[in-house]
Amino acid sequence: MDDVFHLETPLSLEDIAPLKSGDRVTISGVIYTARDAAHSRLVDLIKQGKELPIPIKDQIIYYVGPSPAPPGRVIGAAGPTTSYRMDPYTPALLKLGLRGMIGKGKRSDEVKDAIVKHKAVYMAGVGGAGALMAKAIREVRVVAYEELGPEAIRELKVERLPVIVVNDTWGNDLYLEGQKKYQVK
Repeated sequence: MDDVFHLETPLSLEDIAPLKSGDRVTISGVIYTARDAAHSRLVDLIKQGKELPIPIKDQIIYYVGPSPAPPGRVIGAAGPTTSYRMDPYTPALLKLGLRGMIGKGKRSDEVKDAIVKHKAVYMAGVGGAGALMAKAIREVRVVAYEELGPEAIRELKVERLPVIVVNDTWGNDLYLEGQKKYQVK
């Protein structure tokens, strides 16, 4: 059985440098949620030279818009959303030291180049398994843009959130490598 890397937030370069695309990872600690509407607002603040409502350096942003919490739970389904919608905003956040992102699907070449340049990692959550992902979330608190509803920025305290490395600091891409394995020669 393959090894599983266990990461604690905030992340350092030393934490993520050994990760390679295809590695299984669990994450514990604080991570933040943000989708495209919140990303647009964050980048507008960066352009204006204003302070952001959340720390970015060495943090992880999870691309999720969770469903309401059912009775007795801290959160509803919390599966990843499609990451390419954040691509126009991601390089600006990586430049500020964002160390990790969690979502689903491929990233643009511009984002992949920024991941390598700024030493970050993009990880995929289990798409279609929002209830499974939610089991790792222990606490939830809205920290910015409450008016965005499910797209508000939340602080999540997670314990052993399961993800897979897609794009690593070395420029590897799990999706491209996977296709190459099965191409007919």
